[in-house]
Amino acid sequence: MAQTALDRLLHPRRLHPQWDALSLGAGVAAGVLAIPVLVVLGSVFLPAGETWAHLTATVLPEYVVNTLWLLLGVGLGVITIGVASAWLTTLCRFPGHGFFEWALILPLAVPAYVMAYAYTDFLQFAGPVQSWLRATFGWGAREYWFPEVRSLGGATVIFSFVFYPYVYLLARAAFLEQAAGTIEVGRSLGYGPWRSFFRVALPLARPGIAAGAALALMETLADFGTVSYFALPTFTTGIYRAWLSLGDRVAAAQLAAALLGFVSLVIVAERLSRRGARFHDRSTRRPVTPTRLRGLPAAAAMLACTVPILVGFLLPAAILIDLSLSSGDWHLGGRYFRLVWNSVLLATITAACSVALAVLIAYAARRGGNLVSSAAHRLASMGYAVPGAVIAVGILIPVTRLDHALSGWLESWFGISTGLLLTGGIAALIYAYLVRFIAVALQSVEAGLSKITPSMDDAARGLGAGPRRILMRVHVPLLAPSLVVASLMVFVDVMKELPATFMMRPFNFDTLAVHAYNLAADERLSELAAPALTIVAAGMVPLIVLSRSLVRARIAAERR
Repeated sequence: MAQTALDRLLHPRRLHPQWDALSLGAGVAAGVLAIPVLVVLGSVFLPAGETWAHLTATVLPEYVVNTLWLLLGVGLGVITIGVASAWLTTLCRFPGHGFFEWALILPLAVPAYVMAYAYTDFLQFAGPVQSWLRATFGWGAREYWFPEVRSLGGATVIFSFVFYPYVYLLARAAFLEQAAGTIEVGRSLGYGPWRSFFRVALPLARPGIAAGAALALMETLADFGTVSYFALPTFTTGIYRAWLSLGDRVAAAQLAAALLGFVSLVIVAERLSRRGARFHDRSTRRPVTPTRLRGLPAAAAMLACTVPILVGFLLPAAILIDLSLSSGDWHLGGRYFRLVWNSVLLATITAACSVALAVLIAYAARRGGNLVSSAAHRLASMGYAVPGAVIAVGILIPVTRLDHALSGWLESWFGISTGLLLTGGIAALIYAYLVRFIAVALQSVEAGLSKITPSMDDAARGLGAGPRRILMRVHVPLLAPSLVVASLMVFVDVMKELPATFMMRPFNFDTLAVHAYNLAADERLSELAAPALTIVAAGMVPLIVLSRSLVRARIAAERR
């Protein structure tokens, strides 16, 4: 016993073989990815300037109020739509059920800012809806009331119909995991269908619902295109105003820190919603027998599932297609293909780098046994919760200084004028994408690694294989499907990303998302249809993969 303790003190490496280049590499990578967040948090301790005092006295209260109302409205919206559709498609059978269970995720393919552009054209004064009302009822311009789409309420509705699939997916997974015994216990206590839902099924699904709502709220906080186009003062628009219009980087960083505080509140609220409440299902793993709906209940269920798909996907897509065919600008020629090339180039490079880093970090965490690998995993995972505007500010401040210092050093020592090597190209932008989306790849890679039994690692080590050889010869081939899914998810996220791209793109280097935003800012809505449709089409690819997994999950649950 004493000899073992002595060995632990004198030979810690023998007890912790995981302390190798793999773990250290994962730690360094995660540390680099955490720099932007640390820079933004550090800005809190910088002295506030005149810009910050001006913002505090004028628009900061409006930023806070609008952001809080937006979070409240979107939270209620996504929970209502997501939970209702998940319950109907999981525990009820009605005409079109098989279509609805995968079609309800289609709104994820439409970025919120694209939906905002489409509905603005559709519902504005000169749009088809109001024009039809005036022509049909003979109303004049000031003789009727019509809701204003470019408002806080309009933004809330758009975000709710874009982001509800996060709640739908997690709530549906929770409902699928519930055994028949839980519902039957409620019925034996005299609960009807509604009371069984609210008193039994909903509490069991609450962790998944809370997690989905938190994701939707974080995406709402990260949005720039919608709130900017609607001229809605929020923290995101304030960051861009402080940086680009007022030219005050410290004030922009401090606003970014405040926005990061809102993100932290959302995460803490999600955790607190589950504290003190524990729901365990110990009944036999027998799936719930779905309720067959007929007549009016079936029609109501079909309507409840049709409205989210219609509002969140079918109608915006139809509006964009109509704009493209009727008055759209399909004559982009070389410029359009250059935009596509720029978007695909950024998405491809980011997808490849993020998957490689995710494999490194996830494999180091799988081997475990030291603080570096676990800390690396946590640092890398927090990036998805950080809005793109915050990441852009956190990168531009240190990278710009590094760029100027590097340029000055090369010119003073070698007489070479290099200009801005990092911020003048796409390197800093790809860095921002990696910080933002590495968690997406990491989640998929971890899911794949969890399916690989540890005995395979033991067998490979018994044959004399080292960690890197085990990774390349055993894990990577088995992870191929997960790596493809991770690449697709990151690829599409980069194609849709607007805030960081708009702020950090090199001069004369636009993407489809930035081009669509610029056209919308100039009120050239008919011309943005082509790039917007291209973004939506790209978003359909991973959704097809995801929809197939949903169908397989339902079939597996019914066979248990």
